[in-house]
Amino acid sequence: MATQPLAAAQPHSLVGDTTLTARIAALIEPSLAGQGYDLVRVVLTGQQRRTLQVMIERSGGGGVNVDDCAAASTLISALLDVEDPVSGAYDLEVSSPGIDRPLTRAQDFARWAGHEARIELRAAQPGPDGTARRRYTGRLMGLADEAVRLEVDGAAVELPLAAIGKAKLVLTDALIAAATSH
Repeated sequence: MATQPLAAAQPHSLVGDTTLTARIAALIEPSLAGQGYDLVRVVLTGQQRRTLQVMIERSGGGGVNVDDCAAASTLISALLDVEDPVSGAYDLEVSSPGIDRPLTRAQDFARWAGHEARIELRAAQPGPDGTARRRYTGRLMGLADEAVRLEVDGAAVELPLAAIGKAKLVLTDALIAAATSH
């Protein structure tokens, strides 16, 4: 199966992107980077009352505070007002990814190696026991050739980046300790 890399410089390749969110990511990422922020995720939710959720972190993986979110919100809002990629009304929500953060870029899977993660694939594929699965929970072991390496029930599994629909860290004591030590 051919896979596409999830390079940090290509926000349109974030895990879980749709065509619209990829367009929004490509629109806002350069300006966010210019202000010292990395784009973590863009999600548009809701039917009647829609919310555009943008997650950011400091370049290099640092946390953000309320003032950072407000500054990024002002910047993003101005960009979206000019380009108007979302039809109709929506709320813009800018936040940090939090401790049990989503994993959306190749660098996230490498950076958080050693921690527990929950990964959902777009379609089922054979698991370590040979049965088809969409959901995996295990210890991140990093990346290898465009695939996330995960230890599941004592067996190593490789999940192609392009096949991942959703991924996030699992809140554990080790994750809390790692997050508070930075």
